Parts: sequence; C-alpha cells; structure tokens
Amino acid sequence: MLVLQAASQTAKHQGKIGLAIAGGGPIGGMYELGALRALEVAIDGLDLNRLDVYVGVSSGAFLAAGLVNRLSTAEICQIFITNNHPEIHFSPRMFLKPAFMEFGKRVSSLPGLAFDWWKSLITDPSGAQLSELTSRFTGAVPTGLFDNAPIEKFLKSIFNGPGRSNDFRKLERPLYVVAVDLDQGKAVRFGSKDWDSVPISQAVQASAALPGLYPPVDINGHHFVDGALRRTMHASVVLDHGIDLMIGINPFVPFNAKNRHKGTEPTVKLADGGLPMVLSQTFRTLLQSRMQVGLEKYARQYPETDQLVLEPNEDDAEMFFTNVFSYSSRHRVCEHAFQSTLRDLKSRAAQLAPLLAKHGLTLNMSVLDNPDITLLDGIAPVYRRTAATAQLWHNLDDIEYGLRQRKTR
Repeated sequence: MLVLQAASQTAKHQGKIGLAIAGGGPIGGMYELGALRALEVAIDGLDLNRLDVYVGVSSGAFLAAGLVNRLSTAEICQIFITNNHPEIHFSPRMFLKPAFMEFGKRVSSLPGLAFDWWKSLITDPSGAQLSELTSRFTGAVPTGLFDNAPIEKFLKSIFNGPGRSNDFRKLERPLYVVAVDLDQGKAVRFGSKDWDSVPISQAVQASAALPGLYPPVDINGHHFVDGALRRTMHASVVLDHGIDLMIGINPFVPFNAKNRHKGTEPTVKLADGGLPMVLSQTFRTLLQSRMQVGLEKYARQYPETDQLVLEPNEDDAEMFFTNVFSYSSRHRVCEHAFQSTLRDLKSRAAQLAPLLAKHGLTLNMSVLDNPDITLLDGIAPVYRRTAATAQLWHNLDDIEYGLRQRKTR
C-alpha cells in the first residue's frame, strides 16, 4: 500500500530527500529490502546511496546504515538473499544464539536469594517481608533469550570494511539510529550531538534489542532497547532536516481477514491462532495507528514536505502469517515486497508521477510494465575490494553520478 501526502505549500528548495525505515525483525527487514529494491529500479533519478538524511529503527537501522555506507540494494540482496557476497558472509544462526552469559548472570544470584528467602521464613513467621522478598526473585529472570553480541560483531565487520565506516562522524551524509533509554523511557538518536561517538554497529544492536528476545545493550552506562517502543519510524528526525520529500517504509500493518476473502471463502478468525496471533495483531495495530497519527501531525508541522510511505496491504497474508524470525522465508518475503511495491507504484502512477517530478524523479514505466521482472534481475557480481580499489570505485561512482546529474538539468 502506497500512502501519499502531498505538500500543502511549495518548498523553497527542491530535491532534498530523506529516508525513514521502521523496524520489524528479520522478516520486516526483508520486506523493507524488497521495497527499497523496487524503488531503486522503478524510479529514475533516485539514488538511495545519496539521499540527504537517513534514520533507521531496529532492522531498518541496518538498512539505513548500509545505504549511507554505499551498500546498494543489490549488494544487500547478495548478503542476505543469495549469500554470494565475496567479503560478507551471513549466517541466520547469529540471531538465535542463546544468551548464555545473561542466563549465567541471573542464575548466579539465585543462591543468595534462596538463602534470604529461607531466612525470612524462619525469622519472620508472619510473612510481612516474604512478599517483598519473593518479588526480588523476578530479578533472576533473564532479560533476553538470545545474545545480540554476535549481531554487533557481524555489523562491525561490515561497516569496517573497505570504503565503509563504522563512525557516524565520518559518513558523507547524516545517519540517525534510534533506540530507547530503558531507565528514562526516552528515545536517543545515535548520530546526533553527544551520541555520535558510539559505533554504528553498537547503535544498531541497541536499536534492535527487542525486550524479551534480546537483553538491553549497555552503552556509556545507559541500557538501551528497541527504538520502536517510542515511535514507529521516527520520521520527524529526517523532517527536521528541511527535506522536500520524505520516503518512509513500515513493514507492519494489522491484517484485515474479512477484506482478504471478500466473501468467497470462510472468514479467518485470528483468535483461532491463539495468543501469538492475537499479540501479533495487537502489536501491528499499535504500530500503524501510532504512525498514522504521526503522518497527520507531520503534514501540519512540515507543510512544504511531500510524504511517500510504503506498507504491506491490509489483506497481505504473506506478511502477516510469516513468522518474524523465519529466516528460511527471507527470499520469498523480499521478492513478495518487491513485486507488491511495483504494483503499488504502477497503480498510483497518475498521482505519483507529478509528485516525483517536483523532485527531479520519474517513474520507469518499462520496469513497471514488465511482468517478468524479479528481485534479482540486473544484480551484477560484487568483487573483493581493498581500501585502494574501494576508494577508486567511490571516485568512479561519483563521476558517473555527476554526469547523470548534468544530463537531467
């Protein structure tokens, strides 16, 4: 589903584009990758590696950090979909490594708690302090099932590679990664002043620390968890940069089972799926409703900015019923997002074309009219680079980009 919000006032400077990518776990990230790939191949003039500002939350934070580091959508597909990147080797198992250190830390506190419990039973028969002591046992429950340290290590190896940077301050364009300070309940923008010295890999690790699955990430004495706890996309971060076009991607929307079947089949009852299905629908509803409120507010606060937001359709069973951590489904979901985004762009071409033209962008109808195009079409092999060859590639890419810009003027 393509949500368009045209600016109500004429922008002073045309062409500044910002990207906001929400979270959504591994499968949400694959949806976002497919949508980004579709935008890249279907919109001429849109260079996702040269936007004016980026913000990412959770899985969206990695994609934003990759794009600003000049990892193209094609190259990211080679990392996560085809697994044939010459330098970066992805293994889904890194996301599901049990948090042994966290378990050990919590278990080690049990003997002392048990001793205090028995002591209270003997010295305080009335049980006045027993309930308070019993509540302390909750501190022995691990804060996360899986260890997110391997994720940070993997990201660090990527961003420290030739031609890339793990330092916010050394990036060519602004990048913000949002996480929530657990002890204060406030959102923190890594990449902003006072927080730009944190490595990008660690910021992404913190932004993706979904409570219950991953333990909070300790950075400078603060414990951080998933940035989606405060807002869905944190689009205001890019809007504050005075951009003219905001592109947003949100992979989670509530599922409309009745709309899906349109009376031709029995209606799906989500409650029949048990607690996981009910919680999934609840979580998605909260995220989307919060985002809708934000977009309406942004239209008033930033009247000179056009907004283009991509989401799954409300009857998209592929996105709703696929397990968020189903790594084996990542190619299917990414291809699904790619195709559905192309369909959305084509169906809204009449409204979209003049909006894009304001920013020097055009729809490539030959792509949109091609029924046989796939996610992996046109993806060229990536060759191993040294620091010198990476710099040479960057220079040649800059020259090519400059020539393209001159032709469009």
